[in-house]
Amino acid sequence: MEAWLSSPRFSVYLAATGADRDRALALYEWNARLSAALMHDLAHVEVGLRNAYDGALSARWPGPPHWTLAANAVFAPVYRTRGRRRVDVNEKPRDSLRQAIANAGGTGAPSGKIVAELMFGFWRYLSSAAHEKTLWVPALHRVFPPGTDRALHVDGPVGRLHALRNRVAHHEPLLTTDVAGRLADMLGLAARLDARLGQYLQATSTVANLLTSRP
Repeated sequence: MEAWLSSPRFSVYLAATGADRDRALALYEWNARLSAALMHDLAHVEVGLRNAYDGALSARWPGPPHWTLAANAVFAPVYRTRGRRRVDVNEKPRDSLRQAIANAGGTGAPSGKIVAELMFGFWRYLSSAAHEKTLWVPALHRVFPPGTDRALHVDGPVGRLHALRNRVAHHEPLLTTDVAGRLADMLGLAARLDARLGQYLQATSTVANLLTSRP
């Protein structure tokens, strides 16, 4: 098992099971199943979020061209002072768009393909405080029901889910992760995006059941 998983990785599960090797392997298998279940749920939330944001940005910048090809207008330079440096907070989104366009096959690619090439990290930061005046107020707040608080109901949960997704994608242990809290984040965000999405995720998620079957 050490040769397969590596001694450092397996040692985490050994430590959690009092050096019981059979139980440690069972715990590793449980962690893998939990990760797969979380990725299932995260995929629904990520796709729902990006399509909702795409709709809001398309309404705000109807084009032509599509907003993904108008990065200099949608993500015009906005400077913030960080330490002793002035930083353009929109430089990274513009770079992400350029990379997505290249990955999609160039500027002639369908807009939906470009949107699909944008990683979760791109969408995650659109709700940050740095984009409140330029994106949230004029466009993205329209995705959510009245009374939605940007920081509390959107940016906080999306940030935590982004961190969880990175952990799951790298096959890391979830033994000390507040998975129940992250499930609540997903269900809450999904319901704000679309009540039917929230209901569907509630009905199809297996995460809660898996949490009760930890070895």
